[in-house]
Amino acid sequence: MLAPPGVIVERYDEIGKLPHFNPDLESNLPLSIVDLRTRTGQADALLISCPEYARGIPGSFKNMLDWLVGSLDFPGKPVALINTSPRASDAQAALKLVLETMSATLVQDACVTLQLPGKQTEPVTMANDPVSGDALRHALRALVDHIATTSSRLQ
Repeated sequence: MLAPPGVIVERYDEIGKLPHFNPDLESNLPLSIVDLRTRTGQADALLISCPEYARGIPGSFKNMLDWLVGSLDFPGKPVALINTSPRASDAQAALKLVLETMSATLVQDACVTLQLPGKQTEPVTMANDPVSGDALRHALRALVDHIATTSSRLQ
């Protein structure tokens, strides 16, 4: 509904099921981490929407990012950050710092902060909202344009 034609957005719902990060497992990764890294590597870009908890990144989300540090496919990966509350600026700042440390390519034109009216806003409501929907469509278009531009430079 929001993505440009030809763009597939795949949601990752397994964050809470990932084992605690342990660098000693790099030589024998759990299957859930192999899946996470494979899916991340196959993606042209990442859309990240991370809630703020206690003025920071929730532990389970940071755990997922820690597992991606060892991924050979993550450095240079284009990333768009979707923030759903202007008040949640501490987590966004921390997330940007972590992602930059991981060598992600933050696509600034694709990063957006939304003012959602409530905690349980349905995706269709956001898509149909003239402000939120337009902002998300613009962010997705900017991410797709970034991918197209950088892909053509690499060929």
